[in-house]
Amino acid sequence: MNWDKRFEELLREYLPFLGADVPLEDDTDLRVSGLDSLGAVELLGSLEGAYGIHFVDDVLTLDTFATPAALWQTMTRLQQKKAA
Repeated sequence: MNWDKRFEELLREYLPFLGADVPLEDDTDLRVSGLDSLGAVELLGSLEGAYGIHFVDDVLTLDTFATPAALWQTMTRLQQKKAA
């Protein structure tokens, strides 16, 4: 999956168990990498601010925050809805 540098930088701030030298893959388990519930809420706010989107209630699921690919796909859909 091709996400932008800003997304990866923001996401890595909330992944304390993922070393800087470890690549962030599509299927990296964000919970195993250190994303906890508080981190997810803070990440949500950071992503909303950085991308000008709003995470609606129906996308606020554990699946959305399971992997970088799932999160990026959700953000892409939200951006497309906003642009429409």
